[in-house]
Amino acid sequence: MRNTTPAHPQPTGRPRALSGRQLVALATVVFVAVLLSLVVACRGLGIESASSTAEFQVVSEAAISAPLGYIPAAFGSPLDPTATPTATPAPTPQIDPPLPAPTVVVAVPPIDFDAAREEAQAKGLDLAFVKIGFHTGPGGNAQGIGDYFRKLNDAGVPIFLKSADAAGPVYEVQQIMKANEAAGRFVDHTLVFRLTDARYEAPFYNRALSPEEAAAVSWQLNRDSIPRELDKKYVWFETLNEPGRYGDDGKLQIERLGRFSLATAKLAVAEGYRYAGLSWSTGVPEAEDWEDPAMLEFLRYAGEHPDQVAVALHEYSLVNEYIGNAYPYLVGRFQALFDVCDKYGIPRPTVLITEWGWEYDSVPEPAQALEDIAWASWLYAAYPTVKGAAIWYLGPQFGGIANEAQRLIAPLGDYAVSHYFLYTPGIGQIDAEIFRPHPPTLLGEEAILSAPTPFPRPRSIP
Repeated sequence: MRNTTPAHPQPTGRPRALSGRQLVALATVVFVAVLLSLVVACRGLGIESASSTAEFQVVSEAAISAPLGYIPAAFGSPLDPTATPTATPAPTPQIDPPLPAPTVVVAVPPIDFDAAREEAQAKGLDLAFVKIGFHTGPGGNAQGIGDYFRKLNDAGVPIFLKSADAAGPVYEVQQIMKANEAAGRFVDHTLVFRLTDARYEAPFYNRALSPEEAAAVSWQLNRDSIPRELDKKYVWFETLNEPGRYGDDGKLQIERLGRFSLATAKLAVAEGYRYAGLSWSTGVPEAEDWEDPAMLEFLRYAGEHPDQVAVALHEYSLVNEYIGNAYPYLVGRFQALFDVCDKYGIPRPTVLITEWGWEYDSVPEPAQALEDIAWASWLYAAYPTVKGAAIWYLGPQFGGIANEAQRLIAPLGDYAVSHYFLYTPGIGQIDAEIFRPHPPTLLGEEAILSAPTPFPRPRSIP
């Protein structure tokens, strides 16, 4: 607070004229005082350099020996000769060469993951878990999912779970998280929820609304319909599903998607929610779509709010025979997103692969599925901001796929508590070739790489 009481009595008479020497002395005192205040300010901001004291002494001596009539400039006044400062663009972060692939570690459970992480960090490495989980829905066949939840949580392994319309499975893990919290324990489970009725996505496709207006209508509609038992502190929410590069009008809608996603994200963050935007289908978008200015704005906001805003993606192989089909253009496509983020100096955002698998109506036999899961787990372990991937699908319809996917619950649980990965921290250049899987003999490279990227199913399907 400024002191308004005069330090000395004020003269009542007319002020005397000062001599030239007195003017110089007064100006010098003012100049020194200004410089002192600047030095103190710099110290308060923590930007004083090692040579600042020496520089200050040189300037002070020059001022004292100034010629008669010299008046030093006061910073910020019309006499200030310094140029108006210009904003300096943020430097592009240093990107290291491609980092080595993670090392898989197999151990007999129970594994002391805390001790394993400490040992890894002492060697300059870090620990990643198996990140593959499940996608549930109302009905279907999720028998054994509760045992799976408890098994992973007891072992300290994060659960990745997506549910469409059915709040029950998400609520079950949410309560496990609250119990952990009450016990002073933390396991980084990731929960995602979406409502699938077409009316929840309709505002985005209403061309009469601007992207920002559509976001406001969409967010209010989705937020007000979220089941009350779900706690926004623990759950991520999606409001779109596989919107496509082209809109219903046949025009490219990348800019609209970027603006809509950014506006929705800001509304969600302001109200304390976690928002997962876009939810692209497998095989989209194209790499250049991420470079649209509106999309870059959303990515930057997501990168700056990693605990509140995420990019949702879907990754499928589209064939049961080979999870690496057309790699890295289907499973592994997220690496193109990170490559663009690195190019523009944007922090790699949180990524939620909210649908993952093979075909939309079937999964392979458990033995083969586990081999594919092991490869994908190794790939995702290299990227800390990829939180997980949800196997499609334990819910109803789609040729009874739930009965096939349900057979993966127990073996995936066993795999997750007995395997982990050691990876090199840092940001390395993207080199998808490091993770390229070897295709089985029944599929030739030429057939895999020459096939067009198919669109798996309509966006209305969850």
